[in-house]
Amino acid sequence: MSGVFFIGAKLLSNRKFGDEMLIAARWFLWTGGVFTIATVIAGFFAYYSVAHDTPSHIAMTAHRNWALVTLVGILFCVGWSIVQYKKKIQPTMSFILAMLIVLLLLSSTAWRGGELVYRYGIGVMSLPQSSGVGHQHEHGGNTEENGHHLKKKTSNASEQHGNHKH
Repeated sequence: MSGVFFIGAKLLSNRKFGDEMLIAARWFLWTGGVFTIATVIAGFFAYYSVAHDTPSHIAMTAHRNWALVTLVGILFCVGWSIVQYKKKIQPTMSFILAMLIVLLLLSSTAWRGGELVYRYGIGVMSLPQSSGVGHQHEHGGNTEENGHHLKKKTSNASEQHGNHKH
């Protein structure tokens, strides 16, 4: 949101609404920087404590590395923004470009985090077995007939490949 508001502030730089967008952009960036630090700390905790197999370890390492580059980019933009604020300088096009690069880094890091959850199942608790009225079958996935019900085949990646903790 900070990048969007900085662009809006740049486009509306000669209007009162542009000034207000700049204030919001700075607050978004500065608080986002603080929360990014907290997120990276939590990510390191997860990296060293979540059970995972070798393929998911490779994905976790890529996500961690992208997150660290993103953190550096965000903190760089936070510092640059503070300097501009103290010197009463409007955001430059170079700064806006840096914010767009950070947005791309953040998007790539988020994509990799989503892959950890949805492709590798990292940090996800197993689903309960379907039972009861209206839950006598599975929707999609590998199924096999078991008497009157369809039952989903289950496997646990950490059971297949062994727990791989750091």
